[in-house]
Amino acid sequence: MHELDSQFEGRKRDHIAFALKRENEAFGRSGIDQIRLDHEALPDLNFSNVSLRSRSLGEVTATPFLVSSMTAGHSSSLEMNRTMAVVCAKRGWWMGVGSQRRELHDFTAREEWREIRKTAPSAVLLGNLGIAQVIETDAEVIKALIENLEAKAMIIHLNALQECLQPEGTPQFAGGLTKIAQLVKQLPVPVIIKETGCGISASTARRLVETGVSAIDVGGFGGTHWGRIEGARAPAESVQREAASTFADWGIPTVESVRQVSSACSELIANRTGMVSEIWASGGIRSGLDAAKMLALGATKVGFAKPILEVAIQGEAALDHRMEVIEYELKTALFCTGSRDVDSLRGKAK
Repeated sequence: MHELDSQFEGRKRDHIAFALKRENEAFGRSGIDQIRLDHEALPDLNFSNVSLRSRSLGEVTATPFLVSSMTAGHSSSLEMNRTMAVVCAKRGWWMGVGSQRRELHDFTAREEWREIRKTAPSAVLLGNLGIAQVIETDAEVIKALIENLEAKAMIIHLNALQECLQPEGTPQFAGGLTKIAQLVKQLPVPVIIKETGCGISASTARRLVETGVSAIDVGGFGGTHWGRIEGARAPAESVQREAASTFADWGIPTVESVRQVSSACSELIANRTGMVSEIWASGGIRSGLDAAKMLALGATKVGFAKPILEVAIQGEAALDHRMEVIEYELKTALFCTGSRDVDSLRGKAK
């Protein structure tokens, strides 16, 4: 195995192991518990008529749910991603794939997605590449990643803190906004911007919306914290390990980030016609009720990561059951707020 590939394999295995540890999660810090949905004691509808159908990127979808990008391109990821893709296709969830970075230098890594496509041809998959790699990669190469995956959209993830603290990090972000604006025009699919656990502020959202991106996934503080993970991975007594403890609580809580991005988008829409970006919520989402609160705040799609990872490793049956429970929880929240569908829930957060 090439030395670079070996390093990548080890890092990705570390990421999965550390992501499952409670100490690397900013549990209870997302702000979701502070959001209230008023109970409607007499909903004027039947539970059987409540619909989870929603609309995103111009399409009607069976649910507003997304399995957030997690892992790809290493020996243990194929079966896990196959499981997630099969169940997502069955239940109508979208799936963000793990970073396609390895595919930039190792074309054999693309076989993982070809294998998964054979098993789950109808799965809605979203491509994924970090901003540091996007900046230095030609648009034609990114188009090839999209084509190989048959991706619905391309996620560009932002992970400034992680790159600073990762022993193998690449914190070279200069020119990122300009590159995003170029790709919006050059790529054949919508461009999604996603943070990875530290949230997106109103000022950042304004700059992103101006580029024409189709959606902003806030990836807020409150779930898996990559600063903590990279700190745990860093060598003892290294500067990264020591700095990681300082930044263990760094980030904008998910609820605050959704509100900031929503406010920024509303301002731009009011002042300039045509500037419309969807808001996607992720970061500490643990149930269908959490998702209902995010949708009530204005999110179009809601992403789950760790809750899916925990059961995906147990197989398709366990994952299918967990996703069914999440759907039932959202449907119950809709019914108990007198909301016939997701759109009817908008604006009901307190």
